[in-house]
Amino acid sequence: QVGGFAWENCGDKRNPVVVQSLSVAPDPITIPGSLRVSAAVNNGKTMASPLKAVLVVEKALGDLWIQLPCIDQLGSCTYNDVCSILDDLIPPGTTCPEPLLTYGIPCHCPFKAGFYSLPASDFDLPDVELPSWMTNGNYRVRAVVSNGGEELACVKLAFSLQSH
Repeated sequence: QVGGFAWENCGDKRNPVVVQSLSVAPDPITIPGSLRVSAAVNNGKTMASPLKAVLVVEKALGDLWIQLPCIDQLGSCTYNDVCSILDDLIPPGTTCPEPLLTYGIPCHCPFKAGFYSLPASDFDLPDVELPSWMTNGNYRVRAVVSNGGEELACVKLAFSLQSH
């Protein structure tokens, strides 16, 4: 499938964190614009610091998929401490932003085990200056989250982007 939003879990069956549903609209995603997301995640294990996330981002060029490099924390990057990145974005002690707050979804480590559900919610995508290599096109992303070498979650996404 080229173009169009799709997702799947890619870890083995023992991964404690499993995405159960995920939908994103519109398709293609437009920047700037509004993004409507709904999701449900079953977290079988408390996720604590240090949480490591490894992203592999590919962009379609014709029939080829090209892996994008990690530039300015965008692209195929390894984030060794997701918890501290979240602390930088949302200072600890402040409330989580909406709609996370309403639905009781945490925005800081540790993420307690449990079932998290986000009903269809709108997020504003600001008019950010994306590098030219990250504009219009079809993308695939593979994200693996681990802690101390133990894989917790693996999710693959496919989507298209359109920027104005």
